[in-house]
Amino acid sequence: MTEPITIRLRQMAWYGDETIDIDFPSSWQVTVCNTRGCDRPRLSDDGMRKAFVNPIGATTIREAARGKKRIAILFDDLTRATPAHDILPYVLEELAAAGIEDNQIRMVAAVGAHGAMNGISLRKKIGEEPMGRFLVYNHNPYEFCVPLGTSSRGVPVEVNAEVMRCDLKIGIGSIVPHPLAGFGGGSKIILPGVASVNTISVNHNKLGVSPTVDVGRYEENIAKLDMNEAARMAGLDFKVDAILNMKREVTALFVGDVVEEHVAGVRVAKEHYAADFVGDCDIVIANCYFKANEVTLAPRLASPLLKSSGGDMVFIAITPEGQMTHYLGRTFGENMGGRTWFSRSSLPPNTSRLTVMSPYPDKVGSDWTAEYHLVNHARDWSQVRAMLEKTYGKSARVAVIPDATSQYFPDEPPTGMRG
Repeated sequence: MTEPITIRLRQMAWYGDETIDIDFPSSWQVTVCNTRGCDRPRLSDDGMRKAFVNPIGATTIREAARGKKRIAILFDDLTRATPAHDILPYVLEELAAAGIEDNQIRMVAAVGAHGAMNGISLRKKIGEEPMGRFLVYNHNPYEFCVPLGTSSRGVPVEVNAEVMRCDLKIGIGSIVPHPLAGFGGGSKIILPGVASVNTISVNHNKLGVSPTVDVGRYEENIAKLDMNEAARMAGLDFKVDAILNMKREVTALFVGDVVEEHVAGVRVAKEHYAADFVGDCDIVIANCYFKANEVTLAPRLASPLLKSSGGDMVFIAITPEGQMTHYLGRTFGENMGGRTWFSRSSLPPNTSRLTVMSPYPDKVGSDWTAEYHLVNHARDWSQVRAMLEKTYGKSARVAVIPDATSQYFPDEPPTGMRG
């Protein structure tokens, strides 16, 4: 008897970072769409330090911090894979070298319009010690935001008042493909990170419909250019951005001016997170690892791989916290949602069936992917495999995306030429 095809996938980011195995009949054609940088080695301590000693487009943090009175350190939340706890000590070392005292530093969780972080999630993100040493705040997008004017694209820019009280502002994040900004990181720590809900919704709704906006589209992306402008208006002094391997380890680090360091980082990210496109598939398995709590990112990446006549899309999204709160994009009652929410009344045209696999049931969690009744739910792989074998028998063409929330297909055919 021929052995089944077995694929190992990473799961449970922030909750142990485990692996699971999924298997397929040996007669099926299975392609794993690994990114080119999935196994890159972790950056050494020396490599981390070099990034701070040689910032891009800026002086060092320690030089800029001398004589400053109040410092803001911004960091992203658990919807982002950034291991801020590994990066933060280097930032604090720079500030200490400039003579900055702990009581001059405050940290702000740049949650944008996401739900607030509690103490458990804050400790996962920045570590245990900072919670007892520094003032650590959540951003509130509905209150305490200072108007800074209107961007050149007509977006009213309103930014967290506590951040704006500070005379040195530093952000920590990571660069990963993103459906709105092309690539995350950089100025996103300001907009949406610590911007008002009004600023975020206008940026996303007004500019997000532009044809310049999509996963991997960067240089002419007007939503991202607007974010850059907002970061300049807010006076963000430094950004620290990581590139991550498939273990969520830092493989490269970019420090410096919020725009210039990001441009340099995206040059690396374009190759690092790229995978080879596989079209005309019967089944696409879209694993969600970096952002298992944000499965809305997966359909855009997965559906183009399916054959035009229709196929199965399966999301594997294993996280005990379920899908994150998003005050702009999620529902808060039947047929009611945030300012960027709209009713997903159908699946993508080439998706005959969508299944979400998780041992943690979250029926409402499908609200920003499709209407509840359009989504199947399975608790484990045995259920998924039995369903797929019943449909496809001894022959199926399958693509497995190791992380549909952190990779992209730069050679994806234009719309109308897929499959």
